[in-house]
Amino acid sequence: MIVFVSALTFFFVNLAPGGPASVMRFDVTAEQRDALIHEMGLDRPVVERYADWLGGALRGDLGTSLLTNEPVAQRIADRLPNTLLLAGAALLLSIVVGIPMGVLQAVRRNSWLDHALTALSALGLSVPVFWLGIVLILLFAVTWHVLPSAGIASVGKDSLGDRLAHLVLPASVLASTVLPTVVRFTRSSMVDVLVQDYLRTATSKGLAPAAVVFGHGLRNALIPVTSAIGALAPRLLGGTVVTEAVFSWPGMGRLALEAANGRDYPLVVGVAVVVAAIAVVSSLIVDLVVARLDPRVVG
Repeated sequence: MIVFVSALTFFFVNLAPGGPASVMRFDVTAEQRDALIHEMGLDRPVVERYADWLGGALRGDLGTSLLTNEPVAQRIADRLPNTLLLAGAALLLSIVVGIPMGVLQAVRRNSWLDHALTALSALGLSVPVFWLGIVLILLFAVTWHVLPSAGIASVGKDSLGDRLAHLVLPASVLASTVLPTVVRFTRSSMVDVLVQDYLRTATSKGLAPAAVVFGHGLRNALIPVTSAIGALAPRLLGGTVVTEAVFSWPGMGRLALEAANGRDYPLVVGVAVVVAAIAVVSSLIVDLVVARLDPRVVG
């Protein structure tokens, strides 16, 4: 999977018109630019360049940025923790809010509350991330002055509380891209579980409704929900591009945007490979969690 993503990305970025020479070193002559392209190896066949890149990647070398002359691995390592923090906070928020909402909808299905939360979920899926981010900035940062509007920390005030305050808005906006899906999957799964015979048996034994729903029903309902959450990891990482741009968050999303605008081939491919690796690892983690919830998977 990772090799396929790297090859696809490498060949596609090389099809982009202009190339890195069109955006770098405007003050040089045509001869100097040609010499620079030759020095970087950009005049070699793309298959040959990809083979060299893949050989280096297997040794942990993702190449050198064409625009900054820094190691790609180092540039990604500087930004990756910020993106993982943002995506992790958004995923945690989606789980903490989405699963109880889905359970509540299933328990009160076909009620006015169920319809209202369904409409709210549909609204969350349809609202563009950039528009929601701008609205929240105008409300919480410009009008009410309760939260910072951009960045990962205030200048000269790098404390835990300050970082958490900067995390609230971008994490909330990014969570809006996956929260409705978590709610809908939880509701659908819980509706199927609540009509099962073993839950009716537990109710007839006199167990409290909360014990029946959360103690017996939710565990089985979480199996498909967990699989759905695992599939949302790539969407979260993709959503960071817009979210980080709106909130000036120094993460991989902005790095990918900078690399694409600058035709920085090694950096674009490096970011794509890291994102693919994260998706593969998240899929593995989901499989392990599902096996834990349902021993029949490994039986």
